[in-house]
Amino acid sequence: MKHDPSRRQVLAGFVGLIAAHSTLAKSLPPTPAQTAGPFYPLQPPLDDDNDLTQIKGTRGLAKGRITDLSGRILDANGKPLSNARIEIWQCDANGRYHHPHDSGPAPDPNFQGFGHSISDAMGRYRFRTIRPVPYPGRTPHIHMAVFLPGQGPFVTQLYVADEPRNQSDFLFQRLRAEQRERVVADFLPLNRGGAELAAQFDIVLAGDRVTPSL
Repeated sequence: MKHDPSRRQVLAGFVGLIAAHSTLAKSLPPTPAQTAGPFYPLQPPLDDDNDLTQIKGTRGLAKGRITDLSGRILDANGKPLSNARIEIWQCDANGRYHHPHDSGPAPDPNFQGFGHSISDAMGRYRFRTIRPVPYPGRTPHIHMAVFLPGQGPFVTQLYVADEPRNQSDFLFQRLRAEQRERVVADFLPLNRGGAELAAQFDIVLAGDRVTPSL
């Protein structure tokens, strides 16, 4: 029986098309990069663990709505990225960053202001912090940076879903409509383990990601 080369070529092309479609279907839209802002710590605090609501050696608890923030670090194909260093920093419940250049209200002495976590084998990270609050000119947000071994930082900001101030925030509004969905999270009631709220936020890193300087 003679084989038809053209038929084989068509079948090969069809199989390749299916494979390409499958790969595209699995790819995830990347998390948009955003500026680190002016208040990245000049020097990390001595206590820079993943619990920003209580400083080691003290009994005080940070003001604000205690939040369990967790998520995963993934590549564009949905593969978990382990051993990534995740940093967060944000203003306290008074709207003040723990930074010498912030001249806002007196800082909350029980709020750490900055912390870090390391992603596990499943790409998971976790923080105990407070629900972000607004301050003049900005909607509530949490700054986040991801450091992969041997690579520069990826920086973004996490916003509160359905927060009315998002509509007038200049950095949030710089994002395209479809990008805004990738930098928001619901802060939902939890009432467990000392936390009032829980938020889930996955960060998807693309190979050509933008890395604003810290």
